Amino acid sequence: MRFTEHELTVALTAAAKPVAASRGRGLRKSRQDPDEVWNGLSGYERYQLLDALGGQLLPALVALPDVEVASGTRPTFTDDQVLAAVEETLGDVPGGRVRRKVVVAARVALVKAALAGLPPRSDPDALQVPDSL
Repeated sequence: MRFTEHELTVALTAAAKPVAASRGRGLRKSRQDPDEVWNGLSGYERYQLLDALGGQLLPALVALPDVEVASGTRPTFTDDQVLAAVEETLGDVPGGRVRRKVVVAARVALVKAALAGLPPRSDPDALQVPDSL
């Protein structure tokens, strides 16, 4: 699938927020809002998290099949399409079948979270240019 740089950034951030909220024992017990936890991270902590997730998510997002997306809507994919994209880009996972199933399930959940955070597509031809320019 062809995503814009902005869409990939937003999708990666959408997947990183719940991951950040689930890190650390105190955060899980207190059930803090993922947005609050994300805002509480320093820029470097955000970078580290986005860098780690980017290596896992971006190849799977790019491997998704091309679908037609109407203006004002988000791209939608079936569970089988997401699973196929994750398995295609996963590579070797040390530790056997059970570990591989766990890694696949976790990556599928991350890709779905990223897709849920995508902004609606806008049609660049439909944008109006003001006459004053």
